[in-house]
Amino acid sequence: MNINRRNFLALGGAVVGSCLLPNIAIASPFKASNPRNMLIRNLHTGEELETKYFNGKTYVGSAVRKINHICRDFRQNEVARIDRRLYDAISQIQTYVGHEGYVQLISGYRSPKTNKMLAKRSGGVAKKSYHMTAQAIDFNLEGVPLSKIRKAAMDLNIGGVGYYPGSQFVHIDTGPVRNWRG
Repeated sequence: MNINRRNFLALGGAVVGSCLLPNIAIASPFKASNPRNMLIRNLHTGEELETKYFNGKTYVGSAVRKINHICRDFRQNEVARIDRRLYDAISQIQTYVGHEGYVQLISGYRSPKTNKMLAKRSGGVAKKSYHMTAQAIDFNLEGVPLSKIRKAAMDLNIGGVGYYPGSQFVHIDTGPVRNWRG
């Protein structure tokens, strides 16, 4: 193999550059030109929404705001700007498992007050939860086994993946890649 100095430096730059990029798995159907839709139901409030939140080029602000509203802390009626990567991750999971139905939201954004109250009730609530920074969603997919959702999330290396079969949801967040069972 004949590697000259220029090729060696280019290869080294490519390796270093790839290490600096975020650790997000992008499946081939999620190229920037693919529109993305969301069909979501908040199981606590009963609210439902069907919307195209990415038009193939940019996020649709009004649609994203509507999804953020569905994912609000309903106990305090506080809306936060949810990390859009969560919506893309859910879309990736749905494509991976072949699901076109409702995303059933258990918990999106949580205010510090709500998180503290839930932590007192349950040992499974993190004191510094990604829910409080709008970087986590607990959900299930109508008609899809939780184990299949968990496997898809882990295979896609989305971030944190928590598996809560007793409570019927999977947690995903945009923190470091890791997984646990609750």
